[in-house]
Amino acid sequence: MSEPRQLALDINSRRHQFNLDARVTLLDALREHANLPGTKKGCDHGQCGACTVHVDGERVLSCLTLTAQVEGRQVTTIEGLKAADGVMHAVQTAFIEHDAFQCGYCTPGQIMSAVACIREGHAGTDEDIREYMSGNICRCGAYPHIVAAVRDAASRLKKEAAL
Repeated sequence: MSEPRQLALDINSRRHQFNLDARVTLLDALREHANLPGTKKGCDHGQCGACTVHVDGERVLSCLTLTAQVEGRQVTTIEGLKAADGVMHAVQTAFIEHDAFQCGYCTPGQIMSAVACIREGHAGTDEDIREYMSGNICRCGAYPHIVAAVRDAASRLKKEAAL
């Protein structure tokens, strides 16, 4: 095992200090060391999307990202999406309203990917949404509801931006 090293991470706008082995994944650092269990460990091979988080606004698979790679960068997890006043992000609200989950295990990764999908302009059509979200697997098959939630959230966010 390699020597642990000091790492400073900015997670959800809060500075965290860790003493970790260089091989610890961001997923394990978030869940086991930062006590942020919202990001899920699905396949641990980068194939399901359950571990999706944002690093400097870009979606990444935290099971394939070493913690040392994100030092000095802003990490946002599902816990960091809501506003400071506790108001949920438009995507979170849309997922609830459209019943875009069943068991809920994939939901944090789906929501994080949906936020990136909208931010990056890939929510113009249902086909675009399905393509961009294809890296996130829902074993319960809630895909039609997920697409509807992303479409609705994109519309809401567009209206908010116009105000």
